[in-house]
Amino acid sequence: MPDTHLPKNIAAYLKKRAAGAPWVINKAPSRRFDGAIVIPSLAEAANLPLTLESLSRNPADLLERFAILIVVNQRADASEAETADNCATLENLPLWQQQFGLSNLFWVDAASTGNELPDRQGVGLARKIGLDLALTLLDYRNSPPLLICLDADTVVQPDYLPALTSHFATATAGGASIPYRHRPATTPEGQSAIDRYELFLRVYVLALEQAGSPYAFHTVGSAMACRASAYVAAGGMNRRLAGEDFYFLQQIHKTSGVATLTGTVVHPSPRSSHRVPFGTGRSVGDMLNDGEQRLLFYQPVLFLIVEKWLTCVTGNPEADAATVLTAATEIDPVLGAFLEEIDFSATWENVRKNNREGEKFLAAFHAWFDAFRTMRLIHELSDSAYPRIPPGPAVAPLLERAGQTVPATASEQLELLRTLQGA
Repeated sequence: MPDTHLPKNIAAYLKKRAAGAPWVINKAPSRRFDGAIVIPSLAEAANLPLTLESLSRNPADLLERFAILIVVNQRADASEAETADNCATLENLPLWQQQFGLSNLFWVDAASTGNELPDRQGVGLARKIGLDLALTLLDYRNSPPLLICLDADTVVQPDYLPALTSHFATATAGGASIPYRHRPATTPEGQSAIDRYELFLRVYVLALEQAGSPYAFHTVGSAMACRASAYVAAGGMNRRLAGEDFYFLQQIHKTSGVATLTGTVVHPSPRSSHRVPFGTGRSVGDMLNDGEQRLLFYQPVLFLIVEKWLTCVTGNPEADAATVLTAATEIDPVLGAFLEEIDFSATWENVRKNNREGEKFLAAFHAWFDAFRTMRLIHELSDSAYPRIPPGPAVAPLLERAGQTVPATASEQLELLRTLQGA
């Protein structure tokens, strides 16, 4: 499809930042779409049909408006099993297209010889390849088209596309975090591990919300979406081997905003995996191998320190850096030392100089003290003075602060948090 239909911002992004050759869509579409669902797939021949089948249960009129783009990917050093599995996926995609009635199913071969991902690349680049190519499939003439991230081991509900289209029809934020709930594991040990990991994720977001952080939203790669315009404004998907979802939604929030969507839930896999250095699969695998002590929780006091710090910033936009740094040190000496380490003083004066209005000042500050620096501070506090603890004493105070009666078991606490967070 020629690029003449692309808006200037989309065309400029593709010219400067697109993943590029050798990756192409398997065939040219006959028309354009209101959105695209991009699914990276590495050795997922057993799981991908379940994902596609779940998509097929969405309303036919909405499915007709969305392209589904699978990026079958691997590096040259992939195992024989992964290579064989990807070959099976590429062979079966035309069959699955017919089986599930998905006429708008497309795919990218990033697995065959000569098409593999470069060394030390993985899911971040695979998502980027798909999202960049999806930009060429979209219809920019009417309502802003959407880019949706899903995974090949994740199933969706029949209300998935209705909830997404309804949300973005009125949303002011350009990005969305979609509620998620991991599917049940096949063993009691696996269930305990995935429950503990999901509880950790949910408690962290709850604690950030209570601290007043603007980054209190979930960053799950199979549960995020944005307008195409927000995607290019953020510079597109990053190429990280892991954590690409965290950094992507952080950047989307800085440039277009992120809101939590309601009306549907996606269901990621609970399985263990060692494909990436951290994340769901790695955490579950580590707990299954070494015990649940591999995943301890942050002490609630850390988030009180974050809250006091953010309140200090909000209340002192006119103060000089030395005054604010002194106040931060009084909140906690580790906080003061951390701010000096990340060159707070120079940044603070620059933010004050260039953002005189209150809202612009706070936006500029939070663009600097972002989700990553917030997490770094929490790690620094945890490593220096407040060691991690089991979930019991970590979760209860946060739920009490939220006005909730604290359930007795971790699984009940998880269910409560799922309800509170729309899942």
